[in-house]
Amino acid sequence: MRNILTMAQREIGAYFLSPIAYAVLAVFLFSSGLAFGLGTFSAGSEASMRQVFEFWIVLILLFVLPMLTMRLISDELRSGTIETLMTAPVTEIEVVLGKFLGGMMFFAILLAGTLLYPIILSMYGDIDLMFLTCHYLGLFLLGSLYVAVGLFFSTLTKHQVVAVLASSALLALMTFASHAMANRMEGWLKVLLQQLSVRTHFHDFVRGMVDLNHLVFFVTMTALFLFLSVKLLEMRRWQ
Repeated sequence: MRNILTMAQREIGAYFLSPIAYAVLAVFLFSSGLAFGLGTFSAGSEASMRQVFEFWIVLILLFVLPMLTMRLISDELRSGTIETLMTAPVTEIEVVLGKFLGGMMFFAILLAGTLLYPIILSMYGDIDLMFLTCHYLGLFLLGSLYVAVGLFFSTLTKHQVVAVLASSALLALMTFASHAMANRMEGWLKVLLQQLSVRTHFHDFVRGMVDLNHLVFFVTMTALFLFLSVKLLEMRRWQ
């Protein structure tokens, strides 16, 4: 556990020394703030954050989080420091979990910036705290899956641009394409695509519902991509 925390502290420190992290933070806060302003305060719109959470922030994170995770291991591969890391007294699991935790800590900072939006809304009416908690729980689980996918592709290639493009493409397929295809299908294929769709599982959190099926999906899928990242690192150790 100590090695994981040390690795996470190293990563969060590296984020704040990198201009990319500040650019990602600025892009996320600007784009989510724009979506909040236009989606909530435009004429005829519902005075809630449901529309922002349901679509816009998910779409923004689909591009922002791969940019955040692209350097986690790709940078080690490109610079050659991965060899030093692999000879250190740490296991592949500790490396992956430490990098993942560092990414999640920075993601938590991104989410903290959005807390300003419900504060603004509270000036115009009452805020349902349980409803809002479901929103953020869903976003946290969604973000953990996105970070795990980004980490997997960062482990797969030393080219950060490739890692970003591949992560965004897979996340778009898992989130939006599968949901759209499910709406066009019937029978067992429709059910299968719905079960594989990230947006389907996230939707109930936006509606204020916490379902065990959705929790299991996000935890299982996140664990799967972390497991694949560990196996890739193990293969690199023996090459």
